[in-house]
Amino acid sequence: MGRDELLHANDQDLLAEIGRRNGLAFDVLYNRYWKDVFNIAFKRIRNADVAQDVAQDVFVQLWTREKATPIDNLPGYLRIATRNGVFRQMEKESRYGDLPDDSEDLLRSYGLADGHVLYKEFQAAFEALTNTLPAQQKQVFNLRFQEGRNTQQIAEQLGVSEKTVRNQMGRALAKLRESLIILHVALLLTMK
Repeated sequence: MGRDELLHANDQDLLAEIGRRNGLAFDVLYNRYWKDVFNIAFKRIRNADVAQDVAQDVFVQLWTREKATPIDNLPGYLRIATRNGVFRQMEKESRYGDLPDDSEDLLRSYGLADGHVLYKEFQAAFEALTNTLPAQQKQVFNLRFQEGRNTQQIAEQLGVSEKTVRNQMGRALAKLRESLIILHVALLLTMK
């Protein structure tokens, strides 16, 4: 296909050309859908740089994907791939950026003689908080953060879909994030 034909080709024809490693067809598809993919990512994470990274990853996956499974609905495929990319990004960041890496060091930096005791109390409160999660969320959370397993490994071990793992992880992280911020503020107030 020539350049003009590609510019006016439908998604299926462009995908077929991409399967033949036609870079120009990929560029046409990229230019056609990049803004939509970026906007979907940005709406979920509200960070332009991260949304651009997610969008780039989606198109890299489109270029490198196995061609055995045809894509019947490209806009739908891109929406799902973008949503999954956002979930992977959230999982990677683990959404605990507001909390210090080592709470015990934080307490020591405030010059607390009883920092170790407060840190132990914080750990106990966190453990109690994770115990309030529903059973599947708790199991997914523990497999991810205590055993270091990825989404695919957790899905295989529990016999559920990766989507279910991501959903359960998202719910668990949302609940824990809210509660940890409150717990962290309470801990800071006890230091004053």
